[in-house]
Amino acid sequence: MDTPADSSTDEPLDRTATDRAAAGRDRDEEGRARNARPRDGLGRPLPYGADGVPRQPEGVVRAPDETVAEAQRLLDAGRPFHAHEVFEDAWKSGPDEERELWRGLAQLAVGLTHAARGNVTGGARLLRRGAGAVGAWAASGAGRQRPYGMALGPVAGWARELADDVEDGVAVDAAARAPRLRG
Repeated sequence: MDTPADSSTDEPLDRTATDRAAAGRDRDEEGRARNARPRDGLGRPLPYGADGVPRQPEGVVRAPDETVAEAQRLLDAGRPFHAHEVFEDAWKSGPDEERELWRGLAQLAVGLTHAARGNVTGGARLLRRGAGAVGAWAASGAGRQRPYGMALGPVAGWARELADDVEDGVAVDAAARAPRLRG
């Protein structure tokens, strides 16, 4: 593959993360878009150079019990955006029959993120979508009511109740309203 050239000098460009940020889009070593900006506890991008919370590494393959424990730790700390990334890793790396479970849990975490950010429509919509996915998975032949110790019925109920509160204008503190995955 040819290295891109600077059109003004026809010199090859050797871009570092700083150069990519200056050019407007961060990219990883394979050229995929990656946002390297620091983020706050709810995943909102901060200016380059600002102090943010540690990023959740992407693409980590964990045992299901480790996924649940790590996601719960992040939820309890008021970091649902980061918990969603843990669920997303499980969704992408887990067995096919569990993908809808992990995707639904990721949607719940993103719904809590949006609710805590004050996004009423997005928060309520994702909380309900995630509750539906988790409930449907538990009710399906592939699903179980308490996979990896999670109490899916109460988790779905938590999400629906929170969606109602968000639509009623209740401000959401992500840590205070975090679900108890294992009941």
